[in-house]
Parts: sequence; structure tokens; C-alpha cells
Amino acid sequence: MNMKKFTFFLLAFQLLILPATFAGSRAEIEPESIIIPLGGNGYVEKGGTARIKNEGLSNWSNAADVIAIYFRTEAAGSADLSLKLRIPDGNSKISVTVAGKTFQKELNNTGTQIVPLGQVLIKAPGYVKVELKGISKTGAVFAEVSDLLVGGSALAKGAVYVKNNEGSYFHWGRRGPSVHLNYEIPAEAKGKVEWFYNEIMVPNGEDKQGTYYMANGFGGGYFGMQVNSPTERRVLFSVWSPFTTDDPKSIPDSMKIVLLKKGNTTKTGEFGNEGSGGQSYMLYPWKAGKSYAFLTHAKPNPAKNTTVYTAYFKDLDKGDWQLVASFERPQSAVYLSGIYSFLENFSPTTGDQSRRGDYKNQWAIDASGKWHEVTNAKFTADATARINYRKDYTGGTDQTSFYLKNCGFFNDFTPINTPFHRKSTGKTHPEIDFNKLP
Repeated sequence: MNMKKFTFFLLAFQLLILPATFAGSRAEIEPESIIIPLGGNGYVEKGGTARIKNEGLSNWSNAADVIAIYFRTEAAGSADLSLKLRIPDGNSKISVTVAGKTFQKELNNTGTQIVPLGQVLIKAPGYVKVELKGISKTGAVFAEVSDLLVGGSALAKGAVYVKNNEGSYFHWGRRGPSVHLNYEIPAEAKGKVEWFYNEIMVPNGEDKQGTYYMANGFGGGYFGMQVNSPTERRVLFSVWSPFTTDDPKSIPDSMKIVLLKKGNTTKTGEFGNEGSGGQSYMLYPWKAGKSYAFLTHAKPNPAKNTTVYTAYFKDLDKGDWQLVASFERPQSAVYLSGIYSFLENFSPTTGDQSRRGDYKNQWAIDASGKWHEVTNAKFTADATARINYRKDYTGGTDQTSFYLKNCGFFNDFTPINTPFHRKSTGKTHPEIDFNKLP
């Protein structure tokens, strides 16, 4: 082949491969758009007629309704936004506010369409709030919205959001991540912790509805306090059956949790859905800003291969211990192990509200009656955090107490498995006359 023909074929070959080469470069530079389903990332923050279901936003008929969609970017940059929606009938006008910029859209598409909104600048990594409001409508609702679509350079390092509903994650994702303190029991007490003492103080304003501030968790159950409604608060103690099931009716009699005694105001029953076993609670109007004490006892019986678990609660301003309940658990003749605390939101509608609990003055009492102060813990979180669907979780130490905080789409977070150390209180252990406990 002569030089002219060689040059011609070389140029032709280069022209053929250039488009593919450039396309590959663009794919590396510009991240793909993401689809954020409202079923797992949307909240009705004001109003009350609109609903978030697995399919997305529905019944949006009141102009007072404010709908929020949240996602987190790991980089600053531009974000191109669109909504996937339909207008069942009539004409609608809505506004969408993101990163200080408001878009207004007039809509009348009865079929589902992707409606471009515009571009915003995300100035720093962190959570982004997209706020929807209805301006006017001639139909029954402003719109039915299933997804928010986001593209642009702000996604260069990825994004955090509830990606799909596999494993019912629209439910778990909207609840938000649960966070835990896994206590390090001093070596000389390990394997023989008969009692565990802990205190909780919920800071003012952090007592959000749907929160469980769990103080004394162990290998067979947990004990703490909850905000169950605007008017109801509980102190809850549960023990799981060793028979694995979510249906308490299926537990064989030989593996059921047996109630031995309970406090005068304690209500008892069975629970399911997250394992099964015996549950007890008493209604108690605990308050934010005040400290409450939790004491758990484990008495193993090797002859019967059972353990009796008992929970006591104390309002530190009143000074008297109250019996919550005492349960016998079969096939478990052990002392307290795997001792931990957690902070959980069990209400999907309040997952956009942050909450915090302060955990302090932890003590383990071994089977010989010796007290051991517990000043070390490891921070962990649930699957919602581990699969990177939510990143609004943190914890740490505040002088002599540990703290946990979650939900609300704040930007600070603590890496899972971070070790914490709190300062010793510098005081002797709490004075408890175990022989006088109810």
C-alpha cells in the first residue's frame, strides 16, 4: 500500500472511532441522572390532605400542603431537576423551590410525563431539600408525582437517597437510620453482668413523636422509653422468644416467654413483626430535659436452662424505683450480654425530623456484686445507613455522657464503627438497695 492510501485509511479509521471515544469521555465526566422516588424520599411537612404512598404523592388538593423531597450529594456543582407527574384533570400551577431558587410550572398533562424544572447550583456537599407547593388548579388535585429526576455535576461523587422499595425500604428509608451504642464491658465483668444501670436525658425539643430512646438492650430484649403520640409516652420492656418467628401465635409453649410479675400500672402482652416474645409497658409522662434511670437484672437458672429478666424504672426527681415487669426466657441460662443502647424512629411520617438522646452514667454490676463503670462504646447503625440510603446519623461524647442523633436530613454524620470514650463521672456508683426493689 502506498503512503497516500495508508494516510487515507488511517484518517477514516480515526473518524470512525472518535465519536465512540468522545462518548466514553462524556460518560466519565458527566454522571448519569438519578431517579428519586417520592415513595421513599418524600414527606408532607405542612397541611394534611396530601399523602405519600409507595407510588408517590397523591391527594394533593390543599394549597396549604407543603411537600418536601430530600437527597444528598457528595459534591458541589450544578443540578438539573425534573419531576415525573400527571394532572388527572384540569389545569394546575405549582412552584418548586430548591437551593434558594423557585420554579413555577403550569401543567395540564393527563398522562404521566417528565417535566423539566431547571438548573440550580449546589454550593456544598450535603442534603438538598426540594419543596413543592400548589398555586392554583381547576381539577381535584394539583398533581400526582411519582419521582424527582436529578442530573448534573453535583452527582460526580454520588448521591444518597432511598433508591427502591426492595425489602420494604420505602418504609424503612422514610423512618430514617437507627443508631446504636455498643458498650464495652470491663474485662473483669464480662460474661457475668447480673445488673446494668443506665440513664437517659432527652434534650429539650428533641422528644419527637415516634422515637424510641432505648437504654438497656441485651442479647434477649430491650428496655427504654418512647414518644407514642402527642399525648402518650411509654416506658417499654420486651423480651424475645428463642423461637424465631414474627408470629407470636406460632411459638411452642415450651419456648414462650413467661410473665412472672409486673408493676401495678404495667400493661403486658405479646409482640411480633420484629421477632416475637413478651412485651410490657407502662404509661409514664416523662419529660424532655429531665433524667431517668433504667436498671435491668438477669438471673440465670442452669437447672431449668432459663433466665429471669427484670426491668426497673426510676424518675430521678422522685427517687423511687418502679417495677416494670419480670419475664422468664427459656433456653438461655445466661447473664446480660451484648449490652447496648439505641435511638430509633418508628414513625415513617416523622423521618424528616431530627431527634437526640443523651445516655449517661452507665454501670455494670457483676454476679459478685462488684460495680464497674462503663466508659467506652462503639457506634453502629442499621441497614438503612449501611446500604447508604440515609446519611443523617451521628453520635459522640459530651463530657461524661454519650449521645446519639438521627433523622432530619442534617449534614454531619459519624462513620459506622467509630469508638467513643466518655469521661468518668468521678463519683461513686448510684446507691441501690437491691433487697428493697419492688
